[in-house]
Amino acid sequence: MKIVTICGAGIGASGILKVNAERVLARLDLGTVEVVAADVASVRTVADDAQIILTSAEFVDAIGPTFADVIVIVNYFDQQELAEKLQAALG
Repeated sequence: MKIVTICGAGIGASGILKVNAERVLARLDLGTVEVVAADVASVRTVADDAQIILTSAEFVDAIGPTFADVIVIVNYFDQQELAEKLQAALG
């Protein structure tokens, strides 16, 4: 499974979200999950095979059409929010 975290530049907010998502995924014990941080400009290339895209509300429109579940995260540091939203998306 592949999860992509998206922000404007691909290094700040998406990096924080990547690390926190990896922590949550380790607790959920979902097996091997690749989490990649990227900038919004490269989302089509990086996320073409992703199952989930994590981002803030401001970048949803820029992502465009995708087969991935786009999950809006309000607080990148709230691991409970991440866990609840990832569990909902993964069933």
